[in-house]
Amino acid sequence: MAMTAEPTPVSPAVPTVPEVFSNRIFAIKTTSKQERTVADNILKAIETKATDIKVTSIIVPNELQGYVLVETPEERNRIEQLVEMIAHARAVAKGQTTLAEVGHFLIPKPVVSGIDEGTIVELIAGPFKGEKAVVKRVDSAKEEITVELYESVVPIPITVRGDNVRVVDKVSDR
Repeated sequence: MAMTAEPTPVSPAVPTVPEVFSNRIFAIKTTSKQERTVADNILKAIETKATDIKVTSIIVPNELQGYVLVETPEERNRIEQLVEMIAHARAVAKGQTTLAEVGHFLIPKPVVSGIDEGTIVELIAGPFKGEKAVVKRVDSAKEEITVELYESVVPIPITVRGDNVRVVDKVSDR
């Protein structure tokens, strides 16, 4: 009796390529500073079944003020119906966008970006809160910086998280 290898059946739960990329991404224009409110209201409308419009994801990028990005399998006219229901949502921007165009909004920026050696910072948390310090080393991988206190008699290196400092004065090219 010969043994033949049968192909493994593909699970129906695994989406095919057209199903994965069938969604569209629309930009919804909002009232200034109300982007988060609009996103919350869209989510609330979907969760409470106030609308039958399907929304896969909602993106509120900090770099794109006045807009909320909505991923959906629906057509543009259905998203316009959704906008009419939501407070502070103004209109749907013309056209649609692709994941490649908005992908950079999904990648978080490093906390220590913009901080270089020699930069003067103020510590905003921890036991040295309010103290000014000079950056001696930046570790982008760990998002930590090593500083020396400005007015310290003995220079002691202190390592703090990048989000615990505020830039006071940038280093100039010398």
